[in-house]
Amino acid sequence: MPNKQNISAVAELETKLSSAQAVYLADYAGLTVKEQVKLRQAVQAAGGYLTVAKNSLLKIAMTNQGLDTTKLESDLTGPNITLFARTDTIAPLKAMVEFAGSNEKELPKLKSGILGKEILSFTQVIQLSKLPNKNELITKLLGTLVNPARNLVGILVAPMRSLVYALSAINHKKETYV
Repeated sequence: MPNKQNISAVAELETKLSSAQAVYLADYAGLTVKEQVKLRQAVQAAGGYLTVAKNSLLKIAMTNQGLDTTKLESDLTGPNITLFARTDTIAPLKAMVEFAGSNEKELPKLKSGILGKEILSFTQVIQLSKLPNKNELITKLLGTLVNPARNLVGILVAPMRSLVYALSAINHKKETYV
């Protein structure tokens, strides 16, 4: 018979899973408390949430949410920290990867992830972390949309600009002869 504490922990994990766009698992063994606090702050600033949960409870919550956890069996062992990406699937992951890169111990070590209902392998999670985040993609899209209009304005203004340059050159030539 499960105790009330575990039941409420599973319910809380289910709520976090249902509201998250992506979930990532990482091994955090060896991180000091101070480093964990810095990691949590970096991830939270990027729109994510970190939690340490019992692997068995996390597995139950994932199963209750309709996820097939058979691919995650090997990753749901040992000390895991779970990253819930709420609004942006990539920004919190990038924050964790950058933290691991700046950390001497290179921790936390990513294991796997879940994007929607799809289980991601370690290599897929690393590839995802290298993609631009939502704001970068919006900026690139806007730049792409604005460029044709900018080019059109340049083409439309070019004959007038050429006329002004020609008249200016004629005026300058007349001034030198006078």
